[in-house]
Amino acid sequence: MSVDKKEAVDHPAHYGGESNPYEVIKVIEAWNLGFCLGNTVKYIARAEHKGATVEDLEKARWYLDREIQRRKGVSE
Repeated sequence: MSVDKKEAVDHPAHYGGESNPYEVIKVIEAWNLGFCLGNTVKYIARAEHKGATVEDLEKARWYLDREIQRRKGVSE
């Protein structure tokens, strides 16, 4: 795998890149957010950087709604 390809996989620019102390995966892990809340943060963080802002915000809302329902004890 080339260096550019590896960087695109390991620290994609739309998540802030390796030098960003707030790279999404670092925040998700530091805050122990788990799957649904982690995906909520991920989609919000990248929404303005991948060209599908509304779609990413809708995905974030979907994961947030799922987490809320889980915490309420409501199954789908």
